[in-house]
Amino acid sequence: MNCTRRHFVQTSAAAIAASFCPAVTLAETAYPSRPVRLVLGFPVGGLSDIAARLLAPRLGERLGQPVIVDNKPGAVTNIATDWVLRSQADGYTVLMATVLNAINASVYDKLPFNFIRDATPIASILDAAFVLEVHPSVPATTVAELVAYAKAHPGKLAVASAGVGSPEHVASELFKMMAGVDMLHVTYKGSGPALTDLVAGQVQVYFGPVAPSVEYIKSGRLRGLAVTTSRRTQALPELPALAESLPGFEVSAWHGLIGPRNVPAPVVQVLNKAVNETLHDQAIQARFADLGITPVAGSPEDFRALIVRDTEKWANVVRTVGIKPEA
Repeated sequence: MNCTRRHFVQTSAAAIAASFCPAVTLAETAYPSRPVRLVLGFPVGGLSDIAARLLAPRLGERLGQPVIVDNKPGAVTNIATDWVLRSQADGYTVLMATVLNAINASVYDKLPFNFIRDATPIASILDAAFVLEVHPSVPATTVAELVAYAKAHPGKLAVASAGVGSPEHVASELFKMMAGVDMLHVTYKGSGPALTDLVAGQVQVYFGPVAPSVEYIKSGRLRGLAVTTSRRTQALPELPALAESLPGFEVSAWHGLIGPRNVPAPVVQVLNKAVNETLHDQAIQARFADLGITPVAGSPEDFRALIVRDTEKWANVVRTVGIKPEA
C-alpha cells in the first residue's frame, strides 16, 4: 500500500511538472525577461547620449524591463560597434548606430567587422540636420552667394570639421564637390572647439550640429545659410534646405538601433514596435524638436536600406577625396 501510494504520488508529481513545462519554457524564453543594454560609442553629454537617455526610460516602460545606457567611447565609435557585434544575438545588447558607422566603413580599411554584413538593423530613431553656418565677416547671406565668393577666392575660406572622417568633414567635402569650390579644411578634436573658433573668426565656414549653433545664429554671432537635411528643421525654420540650392545634397546624422548578426526576427519585431511607439510620444517629439532633430519611425527593412545607401554614398566621397584616418 505504501509502495502503491508512493508510486501514485511520484507519478502525479511528474505529470503535474510536465504539464507546467511548456509554461516554464515560455516564461524563460519570452523577450525581454531581463534588462536591455543600449550601447553608445560616444561620451556622456553629446547628442547621441542625450537622445539615448531620453528614450531609454520610455522604451523600458514598453518593454517591461529597464533599458540601461552604456557609454563606450573611443576609436570613432568602432570600439562600441565591435563590442556589440561580438555579443550574443539575443536582443539584450544593442547599439545606437549612427551615420558614423556608414562613414567608417570606407575610412577604415582594416576594421574587425563588416557593418552591413554583421549588423541586424532593428529600428531607425532620428534624423539630425547640420547647419551650414559662416562667420559674419563672410560676405554671403545665401548658399549661392557663398559659392560665388568661394569660387572668386579659391582656398581663402577655412572650413572647420570635428575631425577627419567626421560627418561635418564629409559634409564639407560633399559640398565642395557638388558646388565646385576650394576651401581649406581645418580639423578639430570635436564640434565644441570647431564652433568656438568659428565664433571667434579663426575659421569662416562650418557644417555644425544644429542644437549648439542655434543661439549663436539667433544672436547674430554666426550666420546660418541652410540646413543639410532634405527638409527644413523646426529649430531653424527660416533656413532653407541646402538641396534647394544644390539639388541632391543631403547629409543626415541619423541614429538607429542595431544588434549583432542573426538576432531572431520576433525579438527584432518587439524592439521595433517599442521604438516606433516611443517615437510617437508627444513629450519625446517636443524635446527632439528643441534639439533640432526629427523622430523617424520605420521598419527594420527601411533602416537597412538607409544604412546601405549611406555606406555607398560616403564610400564614393571618401574615395574621391582620399580621406584617410588620422594617425
